Amino acid sequence: MTFSTILYQVVDEVAILTLNRPDVANGFNIPMCEEILEAIALAKKDTAVRILQIQAAGTIFSVGGDLVEMKRAVDEDDIPSLVRIAELVNTISFSIKQLPKPVIMVTDGAVAGAAANIAVAADFVIASDKTKFIQAFIGVGLAPDAGGIFLLSRAIGSNRAAHLALTGEALLAEKALDYGIVYKVVNTEKLERTVAQVVKKLLRGSSNSYAAIKQEIWKSQFEGWQEYTSLELTLQEELAFKEDFKEGVRAHAERRRPQFIGK
Repeated sequence: MTFSTILYQVVDEVAILTLNRPDVANGFNIPMCEEILEAIALAKKDTAVRILQIQAAGTIFSVGGDLVEMKRAVDEDDIPSLVRIAELVNTISFSIKQLPKPVIMVTDGAVAGAAANIAVAADFVIASDKTKFIQAFIGVGLAPDAGGIFLLSRAIGSNRAAHLALTGEALLAEKALDYGIVYKVVNTEKLERTVAQVVKKLLRGSSNSYAAIKQEIWKSQFEGWQEYTSLELTLQEELAFKEDFKEGVRAHAERRRPQFIGK
């Protein structure tokens, strides 16, 4: 299968999915979201694949939503396309959590917006010391998507999740390690070798056990996701039609501080 926004290859029982839009800091648009979901589905049904590894091309892992696309949607009053992206990124996080195979995310540089929450959905995050996770939604008048609060509150507690979401402050790699979001932090030069070591360790285990463990984790922690998703998408749609969101997007494009008015 040919992809245009991601790369996908299987190497030694590992499916490697690479976000490949470095020209827009790997921002999520509809085609990329759909291709990511196709790749996850391929990894799920391929019996030769035992691990899914997600990484990104370029110096920024992802800014989350494609800010160029956001600006276009605001200018053309095409808000439904942005709502569709919110639906898709939630499905990506959901699919990662339900994949009966270990998922490793390899991060280097900024991991913002939806990408930061998709990282929380992964089973292992191996981060460079240059990585920072940013709940960037508040800066454009939105709320976390991709299952953000649902995932974060379970991973780090509701207070810490609120602090990150309400301030938009960057969570540096070492602090993310302390919080339990990240599995290992190394410098960029050691990232590839560290990933290889973790992959080697996981390949020694039983795929049957991994599938069972992920099923147990889902049952114990995540069965309420569907109900939460309805609220998340309803709120994102409401926020996307408000003037504060449009001001946030325009302010970012113009490189100025947004002037929110609560409308």
